[in-house]
Amino acid sequence: MIPLKTVEELIEKHSALEKELSSGEIDKKLFAEKSKEYSDINEIVGVAKKYLSFENDKQELERILNDQTSDNELKKMAETELIDLNLQYEIDEKKLKLFLLPKDEADKKNAIIEIRAGTGGLEASLFASDLFKMYEKVSHKKKWTLELISISRSDAGGLKEVIASIKGRNIYSTLKYESGVHRVQRVPDTETQGRVHTSAATVAVLPEAEEVDLKINDSDLRIDVFRAGGPGGQSVNTTDSAVRITHIPTGLSVSQQDEKSQHKNKAKGMKILRARLYELERSRIDQERSQDRKTKIGTGDRSERIRTYNFPQGRVTDHRINLTIHKLDEFLEGEVFDEMIESLTLQAQEESLSNLK
Repeated sequence: MIPLKTVEELIEKHSALEKELSSGEIDKKLFAEKSKEYSDINEIVGVAKKYLSFENDKQELERILNDQTSDNELKKMAETELIDLNLQYEIDEKKLKLFLLPKDEADKKNAIIEIRAGTGGLEASLFASDLFKMYEKVSHKKKWTLELISISRSDAGGLKEVIASIKGRNIYSTLKYESGVHRVQRVPDTETQGRVHTSAATVAVLPEAEEVDLKINDSDLRIDVFRAGGPGGQSVNTTDSAVRITHIPTGLSVSQQDEKSQHKNKAKGMKILRARLYELERSRIDQERSQDRKTKIGTGDRSERIRTYNFPQGRVTDHRINLTIHKLDEFLEGEVFDEMIESLTLQAQEESLSNLK
C-alpha cells in the first residue's frame, strides 16, 4: 500500500507547480523544466485524487450495505459499485507505484548502438548486417533519425562492426533491453548439406551523453593521429586523418577513421567515448545501489545471451521473459518489434514493483 502522505504530497506538488507556472514570475531557465515536471504529474494527478478518496467512497458504500433501511435495489447497486471500486483501486495503485518508481534519467536520451559480429565467421557478419537493417527499419517506422558513425564490412557483404547514433523521442528507454548476445540459427547459403548453423552478434545500446552529463578533462585524454587504412577513397589514405582517443584514467580507447577530416573523426570518436564513459559511471552507481539484487532483465551485459532467431522454425525467442514470436520475417522487418519491447518493459516494471514490497 502506498503511504497516503506520499500521494498527498504529489497532489500538493501539482498544485504548487500550477500556481508557479501561471504566476508569470518563474525564471525563464526553469520554465521548461518546471513545465515538463507539471506535465508529467498532470497525467497521474487524477488517479492520485481517486486513490485518496478510496477509503471514504468505500465506507459510504459499506454503510449503504449495512443499513437496514436501505432497499434491496439500492444495496445491489452499492454491492456492484463496491466491486468496481476495489478493482479500480488495484489498477490505480499500480499506476501510482509505476509513476513513483525511481526514474532512469537516461530513458529520454538519444542512443548509440554498437553491433559486432561474434562467433560464426562470415555467417555472424551477415547476421550483424541483418540486425542493423532491422534497427534501421524500426527507426524509419518510428520516424527516428539514424546516423552512421562508423562501419566495417566483411568480405561476404556482412558487417564486422557498425556504430550508429539514433535520435528521437525516448530512444534509450525503447532500445536499452537490446543489449546482449543475439543468436541466429539458420542454414547458410554456402551450406550444401542443409545443416543448421549457429552464430551470434553482440549489441550494445548506450545512452548518448551530452557534455553537461559528463565532464571530461583534456588532460585525461591522449589523442593519436594516424593514416587511415581500408576502403574510403584515395584521399583517406594520403593524410593522417584517423584518430585514436584514449581516456587515460579508465584505459577506454576509441578509434575513428571513416571521415576524411581529422576534426570530424575526433568529434565522432568523442561522441562514442563520452557515451561509453557515461555508461561506465551509470553501471558503477547501479552496482553500488543494488549489490544484493540481480534483476532478470539486464540492460548492459554484452556477454548475456538474450535472444535467438530461429529461421527454420520462423520464430524469435527472448530468453529473459520466455517470449516466443512466430513471426520472424515480420520481426526483422520491424513490424512486430514493439510487441517484444512492450513485453520486456512490462516485465522490468513488474520486477521493479516487486522490489518495492
